[in-house]
Amino acid sequence: MQYFWFILQAMNQTPPKLPVLYSFRRCPYAMRARLALHFAQQAVEHREVVLKEMPQQMIDISPKATVPVMQLPDGTVIDESLDIALWALEQQDPSNLLGSLAQLSDMLSLINDNDNDFKGWLDQYKYADRYPEQTPEYYREQGELFLEKLENRLSHHPYLFGVEIRLADIAIMPFVRQFAHVDKKWFDAADYPFLQNWLQSWLASDSFEGIMHKHPKWTA
Repeated sequence: MQYFWFILQAMNQTPPKLPVLYSFRRCPYAMRARLALHFAQQAVEHREVVLKEMPQQMIDISPKATVPVMQLPDGTVIDESLDIALWALEQQDPSNLLGSLAQLSDMLSLINDNDNDFKGWLDQYKYADRYPEQTPEYYREQGELFLEKLENRLSHHPYLFGVEIRLADIAIMPFVRQFAHVDKKWFDAADYPFLQNWLQSWLASDSFEGIMHKHPKWTA
């Protein structure tokens, strides 16, 4: 009799509230966060937003109004993609994406190069008409300095930090994808065979296809 009482109690309990993730499908920062959540097997309430129509609920918790933004059940707000990734993998990291402490330090350094150097050249290359001071080819060449660094790493092993997927792969891949798609014909013909294979492998993976599922626009 007591056994059935426990079953009834469990049925009447309110399911635990999930973290809320505000995301935009094509944003590379949001892709980074979603990939980390995927590998951490962390369920979230996904709220797909439109960049030109940011919901007030998101702006209220993160006035900088950029995705991704995640609000935890206790009210804590995490509004940087790398912080979301680190939080998720600290909860659970079944694929060991964080690696060793020494490896994590090196990965964070490479991710910092991506976020604070490469991303700037990527934006100027992609939106070259907004930056008429130089040609698109000039901005692309500056971005290639980072691509060459990745190509060198990948020439030694299938992923950026060895034979297994690590945080650096999921954190950087969305930005390389965006760079490649500015002029896909040029990228496919460029002398980056290892980088091209790495990117194509990611784009064809179940993990990437899963996080690129189309969600309808969220409304309150």
